[in-house]
Amino acid sequence: MAATPAPHPQAPPKPTWDPRDPVRPLLRPTIRIRLTLLYGGMFLIAGILLLSIIYLFTAQVMNNFAELPFKVVRGEVQPTTEWCRLPGSSTGEELNRAVSICLQHQRDLALDDLLRRSLFALLGLSIIAFAFGYGMAGRVLSPLGRITRTARQVAGSDLARRIELDGPDDELKELADTFDEMLERLERAFTAQQRFVANASHELRTPLAINRTLLEVHLSDPGAPVELQQLGKTLLATNERSEQLVEGLLLLARSDNQIVERKPVDLAEVASRALDQVRGEAEQKGVEIRGEQEPAVVQGNGVLLERIALNLIQNAVRYNIPEGGWAEVTTETQHGQAVLVVSNTGPVVPAYEIDNLFEPFRRLRQERTGSDKGVGLGLSIARSVARAHGGRIIAEPREGGGLVMRVTLPV
Repeated sequence: MAATPAPHPQAPPKPTWDPRDPVRPLLRPTIRIRLTLLYGGMFLIAGILLLSIIYLFTAQVMNNFAELPFKVVRGEVQPTTEWCRLPGSSTGEELNRAVSICLQHQRDLALDDLLRRSLFALLGLSIIAFAFGYGMAGRVLSPLGRITRTARQVAGSDLARRIELDGPDDELKELADTFDEMLERLERAFTAQQRFVANASHELRTPLAINRTLLEVHLSDPGAPVELQQLGKTLLATNERSEQLVEGLLLLARSDNQIVERKPVDLAEVASRALDQVRGEAEQKGVEIRGEQEPAVVQGNGVLLERIALNLIQNAVRYNIPEGGWAEVTTETQHGQAVLVVSNTGPVVPAYEIDNLFEPFRRLRQERTGSDKGVGLGLSIARSVARAHGGRIIAEPREGGGLVMRVTLPV
């Protein structure tokens, strides 16, 4: 007879848990268990206290009302309280009814006294329970406050901060450890980004500087043909534009981080320096510069703040009307904030185009290339620098054409 084939072994059942998750004890002190024990214990203690107090009050009330409201003297029933009235001469039925009424009234007085004392006891226990619960809830939720404070500090680009929460291995500690791991990865990513920016700064600036030097040397030759000089000027302008683009990109990358080292900076002085750099270009374009700069001291980086003012004033001069245009620059302190306002005449700007102006390489009705007024990074850099200083920049269309750019920074 042929041998019967052996049955195939059954495959082992698939696990219902994720094998990558660490094995945790079944009854680890989780937040749910701790809160359950806390609230259950508080309820049990409050119930025991309330029952004990009510028992003591009941015993005291029974002692206070242990005596009868009447007494028997020489065969006659005489009341001992004002509220117990018994008939002087009556039959046995009337006397029993009067005695029952007196006893019922005495029970009512005892119950009222017990109820009043119990309400006072309940009120006192409620106050104690709320105070104890508030304190215990703050103690249980204190790790959340620590996590929130660390997250706010990290929001200021202080990626070196860690929560390092100690205590029981519960959900809050697990959240804090996960947050610390995320911060560590972010710090590595930002460190790599800073190294990339530094390397890119060197690698991009060096060839552009060499090209500029070679072009300037060839243009300085008086015997060079006119066509070659024209080509050199075109290449030099293109190289200058590339340098501006590289500088703008590097500054935009650096300004996205929070300013760590801060010094007192006067926005009036910053605006004056920026105006000195733009005044010649404004005279060439026939744009009138006006406005008063009042002292407005903030804590920040003077070079980056000067870049905000320079970019805004340059845009106000370059994007202006051909004749009779003006640009107004004012600085002041309002409601505990330093304010820099740059307004100008110019083309009408639709309200729906305002947000697009702050995007990199975006201009009004233009994109990417095709303009000799800049590389399209000025407002993006200004917004990034303002955010890095904890402030903001708002653009509003000006009635009749032009823009009103308002920068607010904390003092």
